[in-house]
Parts: sequence; structure tokens; C-alpha cells
Amino acid sequence: MDQRFSGQIAGVGSTSGTRVVIGWWRDSPFGTFADAMIETGDGHRVLLAPSEEVAEFVSATYVFDEVRIEPITVIDRGAGWVVTSPSLALGVTLGSRMPVGWLLRMVPSVVATRPWFTRITDPVARRTMNGVRTRGVARAGRQEFYAATDSHAITACSGVFDGAALGDLAPVWPSCRFGFSSTPRSPSVTSVTTTIRLRSP
Repeated sequence: MDQRFSGQIAGVGSTSGTRVVIGWWRDSPFGTFADAMIETGDGHRVLLAPSEEVAEFVSATYVFDEVRIEPITVIDRGAGWVVTSPSLALGVTLGSRMPVGWLLRMVPSVVATRPWFTRITDPVARRTMNGVRTRGVARAGRQEFYAATDSHAITACSGVFDGAALGDLAPVWPSCRFGFSSTPRSPSVTSVTTTIRLRSP
């Protein structure tokens, strides 16, 4: 059975060493929601999820050292995002469409969002974007397919996690270790449809 999540993923690194990945899902089996995956400079991986149901599904797919249930809001101000939760406050500034974004927009979405199309995009992603894959096997034998349709640069960020300042924007490096794929090394917001194929019982 396939579970599809359509929305955007923002990935940023910071000079503190903490990397943050925000998923803002407009259409999903759980309705509209946002979650955050955070890896600190010392490698501690934290999931911030808005409900027990979301936390259970995400933590069964990805790997975390800690899971927190807390409300998360994302506000799109046009020029950037403002993300808030009890643990995290993050603001990102959006820049222009990236070269890869222009290429992605050339593919009709009805094709680009299909899992089979990742057979074409995965070899390209592996060679051109360190740590990025568009298909693979996650926890519990779940298959994942990432179908990107656009990408914009993030040009600045500021924020706080657990009361400590994140610092300035930096590459997403080292690659995040939540699953088989990381977000691109260059901070960005990517429009994506993620398909998770559950293993048959």
C-alpha cells in the first residue's frame, strides 16, 4: 500500500553544527501538518511531530534518538518561512529558483511525481548532489520514492533550538542521518511528493 505526502521540504545547516529539515505537508494521509527532523552537532537526532499518530508513522520510517510530540506551525511570508514549536524557532529567507529547480519544472508533474520516474532521477541525484537519493529502502522494509518538482535556494536563516542559538546559515553537512537520503548540501526548499510503500504483512 502506498502512502503519499505532497508538500515542501526545507533543509538548512547552521554554524552551530545543527542541521534542520522541515517537512510541510499540504496533502497527506494525516491531513495538513508540519514536522521537523533535527540533528545536532554531536549527532543527536530529534523528531518533532504534531501528534502521536504522525510520530509513530515517521519514527517507523526514519531513525531518531529522541521523539517529541509538540505543535509545529509554519507561516509562509512570501520571502521566507517562520517555523515555531516549543523546542524550535526558525526563520529562513528564500532566494531565487535554483538551476535544478528549472530542470525539474521541465518535467510534467503527472510524470515527475510517479515512483517509477525515480529510476531515472536517482542515478543523477547520486552523482550530482552528495548524500541525496530519490529512492531506497527505509526502516521496516518500507520503500521510499522522492519526486521533486521545484527547488529554491535558502539564503539566510536564524533560530533557536532548545534555547541555544543556531547561528548563521551553513551547508547541510555532514549529511543528515535520518534515513538513506539527506537533503541537498546547499540549503533549499524543495517541492516534493514522497511516496512510502508499506511492506505487505
